[in-house]
Amino acid sequence: MGTNTVRALQDISISIEKGEYVAFMGPSGSGKSTLMNIIGCLDTPTDGTYVLNGQMVSDMTENELAEIRNKEIGFVFQTFNLLPRASALENVALPLIYAGYGKSDREEKAMEALESVNLADRHHHKPNELSGGQRQRVAIARALVNNPSIILADEPTGNLDSKTSYDIMGLFQELHDKGHTIIMVTHEDDIAHYAHRIIRLKDGLVEWDRQNESISRSTPSLANG
Repeated sequence: MGTNTVRALQDISISIEKGEYVAFMGPSGSGKSTLMNIIGCLDTPTDGTYVLNGQMVSDMTENELAEIRNKEIGFVFQTFNLLPRASALENVALPLIYAGYGKSDREEKAMEALESVNLADRHHHKPNELSGGQRQRVAIARALVNNPSIILADEPTGNLDSKTSYDIMGLFQELHDKGHTIIMVTHEDDIAHYAHRIIRLKDGLVEWDRQNESISRSTPSLANG
């Protein structure tokens, strides 16, 4: 920043196992967005290492990182990031274009992903014809379509009302129950408590890292937060 060097993260050492459900929390400037970008292969660390599924991601080229992002990571964003003129099916199929699938295979896989989030009946609808919760379900289906190693969710309920937020978090719980690894960034305590492990960052450091023992393993509930 200008002539000043800002260390966004320092002495961070975190291991996340396949099948975990982890939430990163922390105030603005704590480093959680930088950490999320590194995990998502959007940024590379200036020092240290990042290993994903046995691959040394921190040493990869831009093209290699792009391939990892397409095949290994499914992104869910606060603002949905859907193409406004494309149908739900076309939005979900987008990662498959970059992965080299033919049209019929893309449509089949995209429809399966929409079915997994209970939105197959809206596959022809464009984003402006869907509610906020439905748009987020489309975004989740898009994240799932390549069967990624990690679902990376950045404030996934930030633009949703409370009831819709709880519905979406219930969907994340269902996905986790099916074996998906979920890593989420949120500033909301009640949303973080849907995760089974919470890591709080402060000033670029891990303030604490603990299992969320209070959560019901079967049905998420706001009361548990």
